[in-house]
Amino acid sequence: MYSPRYQGSSQASLFWVVLFSSALSVTGCATTDKHPVDANRASKAKSDAEDPYEGFNRSMYGFNMGLDKHLLKPIANGYKTVTPNFMQTGVSNFFTNLKGINVVLNDVLQGKFEQGASDTGRFLTNSTVGLLGLFDVASDLGLQSNVEDFGQTLAVWGVDQGPYLVLPVLGPTTVRDGAAIVVDKAANPGTYVPGTGIVEGINDRANAEGALNFIDEAALDPYVFTRESFLQYRKNLINDGKSNSTDYDLDIDADVDVGEISSAKPKETNATQKPKADTAKKLPGHVQNGIEVGPGSIKPSSAAFDRMSKSFDNAALEFEKASDKMDQMSKKKRPLKRR
Repeated sequence: MYSPRYQGSSQASLFWVVLFSSALSVTGCATTDKHPVDANRASKAKSDAEDPYEGFNRSMYGFNMGLDKHLLKPIANGYKTVTPNFMQTGVSNFFTNLKGINVVLNDVLQGKFEQGASDTGRFLTNSTVGLLGLFDVASDLGLQSNVEDFGQTLAVWGVDQGPYLVLPVLGPTTVRDGAAIVVDKAANPGTYVPGTGIVEGINDRANAEGALNFIDEAALDPYVFTRESFLQYRKNLINDGKSNSTDYDLDIDADVDVGEISSAKPKETNATQKPKADTAKKLPGHVQNGIEVGPGSIKPSSAAFDRMSKSFDNAALEFEKASDKMDQMSKKKRPLKRR
């Protein structure tokens, strides 16, 4: 598969969480469709409109799969083998924090001034207390992570997304979002440091290992699955889906459905509609400390400082154990005094 550095963003974990929930919804609803012929026709018409260059995209998708199999995956596996988990987390946090400047810029361009103030506080907090972003202190202080890029800004300004595209290495995008990558890169300080993009790409690919394996094993057509999941994820971001994520399901209206595979499922009324008990685990809320947190979730108050001091506590514990062993060895060597 391809490296998940779509839109030049390292927010890959959120994308793959949404992608997981999409897969579960698809497999859960596909068997209930009472009109498969109509659904297939609607699906084909929709895919033709959104993906007119499917032949080229499938070829590029195959190229990315081959590149991943023979190069990217072995490198990512080696990175995971030699890099401790806490360092991988720190690297992910660092690159995510670098995107904070771009997030604030697009907050302002979209007129989200209150969110922009929050994102500015998040960036400054993680850049100082979080040691240049290595620790995600801001999330545990109530400053949630937001995903904003210039592609979303263009959408807010009324620019149509255009056809779906698969680019070499970068993977899925659209004409609008692909052009926006140039601005996103220019606003990212890491762009101007040689080698930073390579490290970020390896880290992103390592984090996406489980999701990519899931797609290969579970999806009947990985290309279609990836395309529909990506397009729905982008629509969710553009529409600020985190505010109404309790309604997130692939059983949706014709403008965003996936082949109308769930059209036979009865719709609940507003008075009776309730989220499923386990839906909160699948909703595309913000990702916090590797755990997706949806609206209404309770944020821990001191977890960040606990993580910061955990490594020091572990080191002190090891020294204490070593000291105890030395004391025991010393006592064994001392002759016992006779009374």
